[in-house]
Amino acid sequence: MGRLPDGTAFAVLPADGYNAVAEIWPLLAACAPGTRLHGGTSASAGTAEGLANALAEARYALASARTTTPDTSCLTDIATLTSVDTLLTGIPAEVRTAYSSVVLGPLLKAGNGSAAMLLHTLETFLAHDGSWARTAEALHLHVNTVHYRVQRIEHLTGRDLSRLTDRLDLWAALVCRAHPSAPAAMNGRRTHSSTSPAR
Repeated sequence: MGRLPDGTAFAVLPADGYNAVAEIWPLLAACAPGTRLHGGTSASAGTAEGLANALAEARYALASARTTTPDTSCLTDIATLTSVDTLLTGIPAEVRTAYSSVVLGPLLKAGNGSAAMLLHTLETFLAHDGSWARTAEALHLHVNTVHYRVQRIEHLTGRDLSRLTDRLDLWAALVCRAHPSAPAAMNGRRTHSSTSPAR
């Protein structure tokens, strides 16, 4: 066990140590009511040379725990970050905000109240996998109106929504803008939270 320069505590555990930590996490959280206890665990290092990478993974999982449950104690394992939205939770908040601002900035500056409309159209279009008909139905619009709005989004952002990579960029920016909290993928066996906040 030890303490990093930023004050974060760390411990090197046996390969099967995660289960033990997960079991005692609620008890640790209950020791100091009123504060929050966040933790992150890595994959097994395997060798002493792998400890630096394991520490980096654990710190990333820790950042994800702090993002997804800022007001509740939580232990997150790196193995739970299995989708892009959960992966983004480990990125520092200021980086997520900057990315979202750069990618979506032109939309946010659209003016005349159209920014919210265009963002909602983009979210709906991406949620419906780029289907013009389903997006139009969800928004109660004519398909031609959806086409017009998507063309406007493409013009403002410089992205082509027929390309997967551009869709992913915009979707990630929307997720970062929302500052995601506890995605469903993280509510599995290897993410543990406690209703008793502790530090």
